[in-house]
Amino acid sequence: MAANPLTALSHDEALFQQEVERFARTAIGPKVLEMDEKEQFDLELLPQLFDMGLMGIEVPTEHGGAGGTFFMSILAIEAMAKIDPAVSVICDVQNTLVNNIFMRYANPAQQQKYLSRLTSKDVGSYCLTEPNSGSDAFAMKSRAYDEGDHWRLDGKKIFITNAKEANIFVVFANINPELGYKGITAFVLERGMPGFKVGKKEKKLGIRASSTCEVIFENVRVPKENVIGEIGKGYKIAIETLNEGRIGIAAQMLGLAQGAFEGALKYSRQREQFGKPIKEFQGIQFSIAKAATEIEAARLLVYNAARLKDAGKEFVKEAAMAKHFASAVAETVSSEMLEVYGGYGFIKEFPAEKFYRDAKIGKLYEGTTNMQLATIFKLIDSQYR
Repeated sequence: MAANPLTALSHDEALFQQEVERFARTAIGPKVLEMDEKEQFDLELLPQLFDMGLMGIEVPTEHGGAGGTFFMSILAIEAMAKIDPAVSVICDVQNTLVNNIFMRYANPAQQQKYLSRLTSKDVGSYCLTEPNSGSDAFAMKSRAYDEGDHWRLDGKKIFITNAKEANIFVVFANINPELGYKGITAFVLERGMPGFKVGKKEKKLGIRASSTCEVIFENVRVPKENVIGEIGKGYKIAIETLNEGRIGIAAQMLGLAQGAFEGALKYSRQREQFGKPIKEFQGIQFSIAKAATEIEAARLLVYNAARLKDAGKEFVKEAAMAKHFASAVAETVSSEMLEVYGGYGFIKEFPAEKFYRDAKIGKLYEGTTNMQLATIFKLIDSQYR
């Protein structure tokens, strides 16, 4: 893979990714099964994630971050997903959504106040989806009322990642529904504000250690200085942030596929049938070869989108392509690799069944597959006119 110039890493990037994967194998690996069974993230891992700098990879050093690149965030997300996609998405949301919003849209005072916390101790959460606004994200009902010296927020969000662990929440609400999407505004809320509460935690098919919860606002008093960016420009913040976040999800799915592939390849060398390792059978060889090809194609798309973003070039189409394709590859590869284990792939003794369950979310969150395809077509259609 390193011989390909599109996927080749610099010396520092390669060392960084290797260090993240080493950390994931030693610190996260032993806890994966228990966290999945309990459907709960082990909070003992949080200080380690912060100490490793994995919760503020792109954040400038003056705010306590690592001062790295977006591409480095993608490498870290991929590396962790090889071990546990659930922990990977915790870091993904922190880096590509929450930190990203504060770095790009917050004013200096907000950056000073919140980025140092987000890089050292506090998990962040991104609150957009509502019961009746999923793919149509701007049909939201959450309201923000201007009450002179403060804003009052009322509403409910669902499917909010990291909500159980988070202390800092970026919340989107509409100041005037008559304005449509032009009324949507971004606010920063904190756990403990009167009227703000985290509701039920959803029980999920996969990525069970990652919390997915309701977030409820009942007459929450929000200081005027907690508006992020311009009033009425929340739609722009949400869209542009999700465009970058989709590359993060693509990296998570890429890492998941790689983890499933490596586990199956190792097993094929150890498992014997008819007096020889099963890797000697052509059917197994073809399955593994196809998986390796699909993973390499996904890696090309993911890395290309991330490199374009870092270079300041247009990347929206490439991000949508990467998420769409990597999610499909994760689902296909995790299924095919599970079959390499035979009946053992269906039990929890081996990681194959968890990778298979975790893969499904890739086609659903941060924009469904159909939404990615709609974006791709729209941009292609305009490109070839």
